[in-house]
Amino acid sequence: MDAIDLRILERLQHDARISNVELARAVNLSPSPCLARVRALEKGGYINRHVTLLDSKRLGLTVNVLVQVTLEKQIEPALDTFEKAVRERPEVMECYLMTGDADYLLRVVVPDVPAFERFILEFLSRVPGVGNIKSSFALKQVKYQTALPLPVPEPPPRKARKR
Repeated sequence: MDAIDLRILERLQHDARISNVELARAVNLSPSPCLARVRALEKGGYINRHVTLLDSKRLGLTVNVLVQVTLEKQIEPALDTFEKAVRERPEVMECYLMTGDADYLLRVVVPDVPAFERFILEFLSRVPGVGNIKSSFALKQVKYQTALPLPVPEPPPRKARKR
């Protein structure tokens, strides 16, 4: 992983649809070596997948809820059961095993409060081992970022072409 790889990753995480020619120009490479580097980054696991970010509000998914879940027992079978259950739910956008008061923190996206109520009553409260559920509704999204903070060095200046 060198400075050019980092610049490639930085550009791709902001615009995965950038053409290889544009990407190569942005990182001061010719297209063929640039594409080879992208393929190597994919093969090396640095690039997991290429996705399209959708506008949740335009799609009617306007309610963002952070849910703290505490299990009755923090034993491996209970953790596994809970994790398997939440992985299968499309409205669970993120799930983290936590330190502190709650065992898990979930970010849930639903169209409205009745949909969240159904999520709690028909799913989450029925997962074996769930002991306590606390929910906080997001009033406003202040920041949302998918790009990782990479230590990207400045590119070297382009060399002038000889004529």
